[in-house]
Amino acid sequence: MIIRFGYVANALNLYDASPSKTMTFARYRKLSSTERKEQLERIIRTNLEHTIRALHYNIGHEIPLYRFSSSLVPLATHDEVDFDYIGPFKAEFERIGELVRNHHLRTSFHPNQFTLFTSDKPHVTENAVKDMEYHYQLLNAMGLEKEGHINIHIGGAYGDKERALRRFHDNLKQLPSHIKQQMTLENDDKTYTASETLEVCEKEGIPMMFDYHHYMANHEEGERLDQLLPRFFQTWNTQPPKIHMSSPKSEKAYRSHADYVNIEFVKPLLKELKHLNQDVDFMIEAKAKDRALLKLIEEISAVRGVKRHGGGSVFL
Repeated sequence: MIIRFGYVANALNLYDASPSKTMTFARYRKLSSTERKEQLERIIRTNLEHTIRALHYNIGHEIPLYRFSSSLVPLATHDEVDFDYIGPFKAEFERIGELVRNHHLRTSFHPNQFTLFTSDKPHVTENAVKDMEYHYQLLNAMGLEKEGHINIHIGGAYGDKERALRRFHDNLKQLPSHIKQQMTLENDDKTYTASETLEVCEKEGIPMMFDYHHYMANHEEGERLDQLLPRFFQTWNTQPPKIHMSSPKSEKAYRSHADYVNIEFVKPLLKELKHLNQDVDFMIEAKAKDRALLKLIEEISAVRGVKRHGGGSVFL
């Protein structure tokens, strides 16, 4: 079986390459209309150029997975800001899509924790739909709207998990079907366990994004990897199942992500994956990003029976 690896947004081994440069609304309000347009366009173009730099870096290092920054376009979903963030950057978006397709990369987005469908407040759901539409528009501009995924969490429980889950299913009906087809759902570290998330995914026909660190921090009694993983695999059809990977910063700060991934923390999962013989993709969420990815691959490759398969993959 093959495990392929990727990281989130910013390649730290590149100089000044953040694709998440931004502008606050407070700053935006102080500018003239001409300055607003000029500065927004400069920031967006820089973010897209830095994304292209990261993709070239990934191609050179044979890293097949990459998560785009959700902050490519500052203020894109702000109620008081309205501008064309696609047209002026058509060439950059198309270049990104060409690189992804030509080099068979797997890409995704992960909106923030406020993009959720469990709230009883209509404006929260409206904002969630708006944010999902924004991410989909970016994928569409890249020509990746049929293959790129937009990953979110189920959301809060608000003191009554069963009612919150019913609201999730009801509120999700407001999301256009073509966007829902590109979404994934991830288990979280405090509220919705892997089993609960799986049930929602199975009911809605949505692929599950299994977060191993979150599973270790928040799982039901008797919830076992050997029983969860096959069900998780079955939620995926056209692409390998995808797993988020990080390890605790410390025992006290267990839910916080460490700079790098502790291989001893990962070994129980690797053992189960090898037994099940299922190709999977790992998205590294450690703070050291690409550096953590490269270090973990080196360490896994040193394990007896594991073989390196290019720069960003291993045979397990």
